[in-house]
Amino acid sequence: MRKQERRALICLALAMVLFAGLCVFTYRFVKDGSRWAGHYGNTQIYVDGSINRGTVTDRHDEMLLNCTSDGLEYSDDWTTRVSTVHAVGDGKGNIAAGAINMFAGQLIGYDILNGTYDTSAHGKTIQLTIDAKANRTAYNALDGRTGTVGIYNWKTGEIMCMVSTPSFDPAEGAPEDSEESIYFNNFLSGAMTPGSIFKLVTAAAVIDNMPDRDKFSFECDGVNQYGDNEGTEFRDIDEHGEVDFRQALAVSCNGAFGELSRELGGRTLKKTTDKVGLSKSLEFDGIETAAGSFKFPTDDDIRLSWAGIGQGQDLVNPCTMMVYMGAIANGGEAVKPTLIKSTSFIDEIRGPKTLGEYLEVSTAAELKDMMKNNVVENYGEDNFPGLDIYAKSGTAETGGEDSDAWFVGFTDDEEAPYAFVVWVKEGGSGASVAAPIASRVLQALQANNYYE
Repeated sequence: MRKQERRALICLALAMVLFAGLCVFTYRFVKDGSRWAGHYGNTQIYVDGSINRGTVTDRHDEMLLNCTSDGLEYSDDWTTRVSTVHAVGDGKGNIAAGAINMFAGQLIGYDILNGTYDTSAHGKTIQLTIDAKANRTAYNALDGRTGTVGIYNWKTGEIMCMVSTPSFDPAEGAPEDSEESIYFNNFLSGAMTPGSIFKLVTAAAVIDNMPDRDKFSFECDGVNQYGDNEGTEFRDIDEHGEVDFRQALAVSCNGAFGELSRELGGRTLKKTTDKVGLSKSLEFDGIETAAGSFKFPTDDDIRLSWAGIGQGQDLVNPCTMMVYMGAIANGGEAVKPTLIKSTSFIDEIRGPKTLGEYLEVSTAAELKDMMKNNVVENYGEDNFPGLDIYAKSGTAETGGEDSDAWFVGFTDDEEAPYAFVVWVKEGGSGASVAAPIASRVLQALQANNYYE
């Protein structure tokens, strides 16, 4: 009798394991079926290593890529091809985050009942959120320099512009002996020294943790010596004189923000950096950005001061910085980006729209006011015609021949609510190099999408 009971229990246990395995398989089949079907080993949907069906367009239905049995057909316009290749992808898969690689299953028209069967053999159309006109404008504005331009709608999360240079023409084939940098997406995969744009993080920490910040005062002599050791000069472009907290951000005073960083301490700066999402990877549409990297020592005031002004070992990803700008614009709440405008499979891969509260409402409001003051007092509103812009420039010292140029911020417009990031490697001054690029692309976006 006991032997029969043991056998029954063993059979029951095996049945439970089988049932659990079936449940796992069913879940994976529903979740990952399109990815399995889109595997490059499926010769039914691949010709010479490239998908043979499906179309990719921009947000205005401008054709960016058409996959046919005769090969891949890209846009007829050269600038369109080179400016959108990091969003569209190439047939050889060198650009891992391109639509042709990330969404192969959707391009071929996979569905859970019929698999890859398609009577028309034309596949499906994926409409990306990017504006091809804005991408062309950004590519031309970068003017052959290594850099990136990223802009998204901070209300909807739609990435309107994503350009990375250097680039290449996918219609001419993917170069086999070219430098790896042409395939590298600076916007998604880059991690760069932020320079003074990081002062927007330090400023947020000050607002949250220094209730007496209105009493802060710093006398800037342009050198700002701290201590007696070598390497303790926090030089500024100008001698700013006496500045308060608000003025320190407007003139981007290194000495003042070095002192603020020391008053805050390493733990507080780390907490704020983590809270606003800059130290971790961001995932959207199955794409993962690079994670930022920061060191905020608690036992070294010099290194802490450098970290608080965006130098030292600070590294930031442009996409996550853009999302932080959107959170400031959106009252502290960050919205997840997306590259997909309209498809039936979006619910599975997009996930929750919100990334949660990055900042308190009052903190975001004060930062927003200070960023507008930056534009009025430093950059000049006349340089951004037709744009209600809030911004911060950055000039990051990286050891190159010249500094890296940054310009980040957002526009506050019901019809065109855009958060942006511009980075130009060894571009020099952020205000004189990166800011004009942002202005050109934002105006192109506004003109092309204002009444959507």
